[in-house]
Amino acid sequence: MSAIDSSPTAVNPAIAQGVPSDRFVYQPPASAVGARQILVKPNLGYPVGPPVTVGDRVLGEVLHALRSVAPAAEILIVEGVCSPVSLVEIAARRGLHRLFDEGMRLVDADSLPLVEYENRSPEPVRFRSMLAPALIQEVDCRISIGALKRTHLKDEPLISASLKNLYGLFPRDRYKARSPHSRGQLHRPSVPRVLQDVYFCIGHWFDGGVVDGTVKYFSADYRPDRGQSIALDRVFFGSDLLAVDRLACQVAQEPMPDYLGVIDRLRSQQDH
Repeated sequence: MSAIDSSPTAVNPAIAQGVPSDRFVYQPPASAVGARQILVKPNLGYPVGPPVTVGDRVLGEVLHALRSVAPAAEILIVEGVCSPVSLVEIAARRGLHRLFDEGMRLVDADSLPLVEYENRSPEPVRFRSMLAPALIQEVDCRISIGALKRTHLKDEPLISASLKNLYGLFPRDRYKARSPHSRGQLHRPSVPRVLQDVYFCIGHWFDGGVVDGTVKYFSADYRPDRGQSIALDRVFFGSDLLAVDRLACQVAQEPMPDYLGVIDRLRSQQDH
């Protein structure tokens, strides 16, 4: 793998930008300013640290920046785990509560009231609607914080970043398959195709995305918690999940997911 340029990268900074990890200063979206409630969805679904999940430095910086522009907000850190270990236990093992102030609360997504979100895609893949927490549409601002990972399903590369991170918001009871700990129904017919439905059901609600690429993760198979760590030293963020994920793939020299282009095409159809 060739070396990665360590200089700052920007493609329309209002939409997506990448900076060296030690220079990451989060810039919250306008919807966070003076917000009453903010939903932060970090990738914390496994009982292991980065690069499988989001690092403390990136999560802490995002929370600090949100608090600076919304001093009275209730900030809800929401995650639905994909392992037998509970979110409370994962947070305790990592000592994550030291990052929270008294107005921040850790919430298990599987404990939240649910509503059906209509699929706004002109070409739904599988789901005409999807069940997800009502909280998504109730808060003033929503941020997805993903970890940069590449796994392989059916011999095809799968990039996990800010959009794939939203899988953790869907209830396991509704979308489980063989394992009660995962959301196997969302793997059929394929994750890249279902991600189109995910975006048009709940992804379009999100005001910003962050991808922790301080160290990226690579697995030769489907397992998202056993693989190699590869230094990248970047954090990507912006107002558009697709643009953030695309920039992360470009800089990390990872395969560009086809679904990003498909979703962009379908979004453009909506605009006309």
